[in-house]
Amino acid sequence: MDATTLQQRDGGSGDGDRYGVLLYYKYAEIPDAAALAAFYEANCRDLALVGRVRVGPDGVNATLGGRMAALEKHIVEMSSNSLFEGTDFKLASCEDPVDERVARECGFTSLSVRVVKELVTLCSNPTLAPPEISSAGRHLSAAEFHSVLQNVAQTSLDAEAPLEKNEVVVLDARNVYETRIGKFNVPNVETLDPEIRQYSDLPSWIDEHTKKLRGKSILMYCTGGIRCEMASAYIRSKGEGFENVFQLYGGIQRYLEQFPDGGYFDGKNFVFDHRISVGSVKENILGNCLICHSSYDDYSSRCRCNHCRMLVLVCPTCQDSTKEYVCELCQKNGKHSCSISISQECEKTLGLSKSSDFEEVSTNNHFVTSDFLRSNGNEQLNKLKILCLHGFRQNASSFKGRTSALAKKLRHIAELVFIDAPHELSFVYQPSPVHGSDIHSPPSTAKRKFAWLIAPNSACDAEQNWKVADAQFDPLQYQQQTEGFEESYAYLENALSQMGSFDGVLGFSQGAAMAALFCRQQQKTFGSPKFRFGVFCSGYPAPVCDFDNEPIKLPSLHCFGNGEGHDRQIANRASVELASLFAQDCCSIVEHDMGHIIPTRSPYIDQIKNFLSSFQ
Repeated sequence: MDATTLQQRDGGSGDGDRYGVLLYYKYAEIPDAAALAAFYEANCRDLALVGRVRVGPDGVNATLGGRMAALEKHIVEMSSNSLFEGTDFKLASCEDPVDERVARECGFTSLSVRVVKELVTLCSNPTLAPPEISSAGRHLSAAEFHSVLQNVAQTSLDAEAPLEKNEVVVLDARNVYETRIGKFNVPNVETLDPEIRQYSDLPSWIDEHTKKLRGKSILMYCTGGIRCEMASAYIRSKGEGFENVFQLYGGIQRYLEQFPDGGYFDGKNFVFDHRISVGSVKENILGNCLICHSSYDDYSSRCRCNHCRMLVLVCPTCQDSTKEYVCELCQKNGKHSCSISISQECEKTLGLSKSSDFEEVSTNNHFVTSDFLRSNGNEQLNKLKILCLHGFRQNASSFKGRTSALAKKLRHIAELVFIDAPHELSFVYQPSPVHGSDIHSPPSTAKRKFAWLIAPNSACDAEQNWKVADAQFDPLQYQQQTEGFEESYAYLENALSQMGSFDGVLGFSQGAAMAALFCRQQQKTFGSPKFRFGVFCSGYPAPVCDFDNEPIKLPSLHCFGNGEGHDRQIANRASVELASLFAQDCCSIVEHDMGHIIPTRSPYIDQIKNFLSSFQ
C-alpha cells in the first residue's frame, strides 16, 4: 500500500475509526539512526500509535497498532521520505485489543522505539559478519509464488537458472512455535521446517543441511518478509549450487491477502501483535495440544515451556490439570518435568530440615532469606522462589529491610531470597565544616556495602577505613560502573549451584541491571536464562557491554518511575530502554508516580501480584 492509494481512500472507506496493525521494513543505509528514531518517537506519539520500531544503520523495522486513520497518516508521512521509496506497507484492520494481558506481552500497550546495531540478528556470534543484503534472493509476488507451487514443471522465471531445471524445495524461515499452527503444504513439493527456537539458530541449521539445499531452487517464506531477506542472502553466500534462492514478497500476510481461501497455506499465520494469529476463510486447525495432542492452535493463554520459556500449545482442559510444560525441542534434548517443591530443593542442596529457623545460609553469611522454609503445607509448595539482587552500595540485609512491606504483600505468592553482591565497597562520606576531612576507621556497627558492578580503580581499601568522596554523589555514577561483571556472573552461578533452582529473579537499580546482564549471558551460553521470569525495578542497561539485537527471551516485569522527576537516581528513559531489550511478547511494564523505590500500594502492587501469580 502506498501514499497515493491511501489518499484516494481518504473520506470514502469509513474505516478510520477501526483499529489496525501496520507492518513494514526497509533495508537502506540510515545516515543518522538516532535522528530517525527521534522522528518516530514524535510522529507515533502524536498519532497515538503503539508497538515496536527498530532503527539501525541498515534500515528500519516497524510493527505498529492504532486507529486506521492514524496508521494511514503515518504511511503518508513515511512515504514522503525518499528513504522509504518502494516500501511495502502492510496494513490490516482488525478488532480492538480485548485481552490487555496479551496486548501487554506483545508490546501493544505502549510505544518502544530503539536504535539497534542491525535490524535482525541472523547469527548470535558477533565475530561473524552478516551477509550482504544486496545478495538476498529474488522476490516473488504472492501470485508468482503460488504459480510456482502450482506447476513447478511448467513455470519458468527469468533467473540465473530456470526453476523447471531444478528440484524445488520450500523453506520456512520461522520459529517452531510459529510453524506449529500454520505452514505451506504442497503435494509433491518438499517443505523444510528447521524447527528452530529462535531466528539466530537458522544459520546453523542451514550449515547442517547444505546437502538438502545444494542445487535446488529454494522458495523461502516468513511472516512478513524481513527474515527471508537476510537468510536468503546467507544461503546464496555459500556460492555455487546455492544461487537459486527466491523469497515470498510480503510474506504469508501478502499471500493470504491474495488467496483468502489459504491457497497452499494450511492453518494460521502467527503474528507478533495482539491478534496472535491470522487465518484464512478455511478454519482448519493444524496445531496440537502439547499434553493430550488434540487439535488446538490458540496461543492466547501464553503457556510456556518450563525450561526454555518458548510458547507451547496447551488446551484449556490440560491447563487445568497441569502447569508443567516441556516443549518438543526440550523433550528431544532429554529434558522432562522439572517440578520440585522449594523446601525439598533447599533440603537437598543445603541439608536442612523443614523445622530449620534461620536468617543466613552459607559459609560466608552472604545469603539471607525472608522467612524461608518457615511455613508448612500446600501454601509453601505453591510459593515462588525469587532471588533478590540489591542496588549499588547496599547489602542483602538492608535490601531485605527496605522490601519488608513488599515481602508482606507477597507472602502468599513468593519467598524472597536475598544475596550480597561480591564487590565490597569502601566506606565513604562527605566532609563537613565541623569534622573536616579527617579519615578514621568506621564504627563497629557500620555494615559492609557491596556492588555488582564497579567503576575502574574503585576496589575496596583493605584497611576498610573511611574514604572521603571524590565529589558530591552523582546520580549518573552508574554510567561509569563498567567493571566487575565477570566476577559477579561467576559468583551468581556458584550461588545458584549451592542454593538450588529459583523460579525468578528480582533486581533493584544496579541489581536490575545485573539481573538483565546475567540473563543475557545465560541465554548466549545455554540458549535460555535459567529463571522462569524476571522483575526489574528502577533498572537500566548496564554500560558493561553492548546488547546485541537478539532480545532476552524471558517473561519480564519492569517497574519504574513515570518520568515526573520523583526518581532522581535512574531516569525513566533508562528503565524504558532496559525493558526494550527483552522479548516484547512477554514484557510487562508498571510505571508509578513515586521515587526510587518498589511501590507497595495499589494499583502497582496489584499489577506485580498479577504478574507473579501467572507463574504459580
